[in-house]
Amino acid sequence: GDDAAKATPPPSAAPTTKAPELPVGVECSGADCAGQDPEVMGCGGEFARTVASAVVGGSKVEVRYSKVCSAAWARLTEAAIGDTVQITGGADPQNGEVMGDTDAYTPMVAVKKASDAKACATLTSGTKGCTDPGA
Repeated sequence: GDDAAKATPPPSAAPTTKAPELPVGVECSGADCAGQDPEVMGCGGEFARTVASAVVGGSKVEVRYSKVCSAAWARLTEAAIGDTVQITGGADPQNGEVMGDTDAYTPMVAVKKASDAKACATLTSGTKGCTDPGA
């Protein structure tokens, strides 16, 4: 009954990509995050912070940035159904629309630094406004 001593350890899984070591639950970094949902990919919550904000009409538009994910997205709160929000700064702008609640957020754009991103809101009333990059 000495079989256990002869057992070989399981092979260790070698990483197949050169991706940076990401925290548990974070699914993307940089360009891999572009167009993805920040909450689904684990970039929100504790890994995100508001780096710029502006009041547009009675709504608040924010640039949310995740250093871990090297990505940003726009969030619009206290808004009305049909109001839209856009994030620019990455390769392709991303858009979000308030569908049934009072807030919305966009998919992510990959950015090198937080100040590269700019969020703009367009309200159904016609009011428009943007965050000031680097503010």
